[in-house]
Amino acid sequence: MPPVEEAFARHWPQTERVNLLDDSLSPDRERDRDLTPALTRRIAALAEYALGTGAAGILYTCSAFGEAIQRVKHRAEVPVLKPNEAMFLEAAQQGRRIGMLATFQPSVASMEEEFREFGGGLETICVPEAMAALKKGDGAVHDRLLAEAAPRLEGCDAIMLAHFSTARARDAVAANVRCPVLTAPDAAVLRLKSLVS
Repeated sequence: MPPVEEAFARHWPQTERVNLLDDSLSPDRERDRDLTPALTRRIAALAEYALGTGAAGILYTCSAFGEAIQRVKHRAEVPVLKPNEAMFLEAAQQGRRIGMLATFQPSVASMEEEFREFGGGLETICVPEAMAALKKGDGAVHDRLLAEAAPRLEGCDAIMLAHFSTARARDAVAANVRCPVLTAPDAAVLRLKSLVS
């Protein structure tokens, strides 16, 4: 939650935020490999709860549930954002060749599929060791591993940091490449602000 909270503090501090957390969703998605009906129902249940509190907008922050979130978007009467759609839009405006640094392998295929809707080419590098380091509480190693992988995407018009959790590595990655480095939390908060306002 810290990356999205920090993005709200930077771009939309006056909004009232409520965080709903099901911290077993990502491990269960990794275990099941597929987006099962049970996981899809859990994503929908989070939206139902949020709407029951009077939410004016919903922002999901895990990129491994795109199809389930899309179903919520079709039914909800308030703006609902998938974690990366605002960043994808911003990246597509940067050029035709986009790089993506990921750390959570189960989310990569669905993210690549979603990005195709925006056109252009996408080259993805997944660094699962960075996620493992972050889970152990070693943010410095997480950031260093992503920064070390970033030059492999040299020549891209922009590099996206795939997950909300990877946003923390933005400065380290940007120091190793010449193109813009985009993060999902900043793009998402700005987009949600424009949709709700």
